[in-house]
Amino acid sequence: MSAVEPDLKSMTTERSSSETVVDAVDLKRVYEVRRGLFRAPAKLQAVGGVSFKLARGRTLAVVGESGCGKSTLARMVSLIERPTSGRLTLIGVDAVDPPPDRKRELRQAVQLVFQNPFGSLNPRKKIAAVLEDPLAINTTLSKADRAAKARDMLARVGLRPEHANRYPHMFSGGQRQRIAIARALMLEPRLLVADEPVSALDVSIQAQVLNLLADLQAELGLAYLFISHDLGVVRHIAHDVLVMYLGHAVEQGPKARIFSRPLHPYTQALLASTPGLATARIVLQGELPSPLDPPAGCVFSTRCGHATERCHIERPLLRALDERMVACHYAEKFIDGPVAVQIARSPMAF
Repeated sequence: MSAVEPDLKSMTTERSSSETVVDAVDLKRVYEVRRGLFRAPAKLQAVGGVSFKLARGRTLAVVGESGCGKSTLARMVSLIERPTSGRLTLIGVDAVDPPPDRKRELRQAVQLVFQNPFGSLNPRKKIAAVLEDPLAINTTLSKADRAAKARDMLARVGLRPEHANRYPHMFSGGQRQRIAIARALMLEPRLLVADEPVSALDVSIQAQVLNLLADLQAELGLAYLFISHDLGVVRHIAHDVLVMYLGHAVEQGPKARIFSRPLHPYTQALLASTPGLATARIVLQGELPSPLDPPAGCVFSTRCGHATERCHIERPLLRALDERMVACHYAEKFIDGPVAVQIARSPMAF
């Protein structure tokens, strides 16, 4: 939504020494879905106009239910998919239509850490080859220099030099994810896109990997786009939070504000479903609407216990309120007074 760009800029509090790594304005991704031989393709809007800025040394967590557009947004930012419309600038370079001489630089500046550490590493290659391949393709370093850099990176992620001569199946899940992080860092990126990087790991190992990511960020000044459905993890690692529902941003801003007093009913429901964060019991009614046939008004109106006739016919735009952005016609009533009481009176709770 380009209309909210000035508000987003005013909400960004960067130090004079900080650097904007990602600047996304009104990003949209629409797919055509075939519906039969004689019917026109349907339009599926996976991401419906998302704007945000991400500075060096900061983590933006994108949260929401499955199917809300988190991974599609991550694929656009990581240059795997081209936005249908909108602007995307990475390290000061237009990433939608980059100059030919800057494409390689952009590819190196953005790296990914995938969800499944058991499937993201080539089982036929030793770890040394896994780490050295990006350098062999993108740099002119000698084999000896590539091997030395791979050993240094293993040490940086908490592994030993001799691990370079082993195969992926010889490691635990946590160790494999450390290797995946090491591979992502070999080209010295500015942005790491982490798509559910700890959801496949045991809880104790999750904490170790999250602490490693935090240490690397402090040491290297990395920016993280962190995709997750686990708000407990988000609370540990994020600086800012972007809440998505059915392809739209419904609330975004500093983590402390959103976790202490969520203003959008969907954010309240997400927090209420997270052990250790819940302050009220909320049960969402109904199912997630089809992205092929989204509600005409607010995308959350079909499941919101606070919805009125206005919500069903008029889509709320993101607006600045209480030091964050929120897309809700009635968000003001959640600023003062106990949110739990107001929710308990709605049909969303029992």
